[in-house]
Amino acid sequence: MKNLKIFVVSDSVGETGEQVVKAAVSQFRPDFDNTIIRRFPHIENNDHIEKIVEIAKVQDAIIVFTLVEEKKRQLLIDYCHQQNVSYIDLLGPIIELFEEKLEQKALEEAGIVHKLDEDYFKKIEAVEFAVKYDDGRDPRGLLLADVVLIGVSRTSKTPLSQYLAHKRYKVANVPLVPEINPPEELFLVNPKKCFGLVISPEKLNIIRKERLIALGLSDDASYAKKSRIEQEIANFYKIVEQIGCTVIDVTNKAVEETANDIIEKIEQNK
Repeated sequence: MKNLKIFVVSDSVGETGEQVVKAAVSQFRPDFDNTIIRRFPHIENNDHIEKIVEIAKVQDAIIVFTLVEEKKRQLLIDYCHQQNVSYIDLLGPIIELFEEKLEQKALEEAGIVHKLDEDYFKKIEAVEFAVKYDDGRDPRGLLLADVVLIGVSRTSKTPLSQYLAHKRYKVANVPLVPEINPPEELFLVNPKKCFGLVISPEKLNIIRKERLIALGLSDDASYAKKSRIEQEIANFYKIVEQIGCTVIDVTNKAVEETANDIIEKIEQNK
């Protein structure tokens, strides 16, 4: 069986080129017998391109490349012609077709697909974190979080946690109740990443009454009474004073507004 050598040359990791090569080779050699696929990733230097072509010439290898920059593609093609090395340009033709169709030049920025993939997985990780450490379920998450939210019930801690998670921030939140001491971990958190959410007693009274009615309960329960709400808010201020964290009034704010305030503070403190 004849030997087959393929050099996969890329200005990114070369995964796309390698997968295409493997798909093609499998049509001839499902077990990849007598086949060598060698990857040359992150090629930026023109000298590297020349050396790869020279090696391919000596080893009788085919060059398959995924280079997004037009000058580098053309340089590699020129070298291949000079050395009589067989090559396949995987990205060039489709990029040129898209440029013609869209009437605009390509960005020519390597690795964009992988950056998008990485960004996506960061978002998923942050969302899973927010779910795991929601509502004070596991205090250990407080020390792992990028942002810690504290506040009395119905101050939008959970929706705010999810919104920030979609912005790639790992968020944990803790409800504050006068009868229950906050977890010890809360007082070990960097105050700069901790945010107390407060709301006017009048607004909270309305929200809690609506919540009770939605649950099919009477709206005159202690949970919605002004005296109870004032007690909870007094306890809230006592705790945030101990922590020394920023307090944000969410009374008439949309979740997006509060999130933007938090992000601005976090970025300033970096």
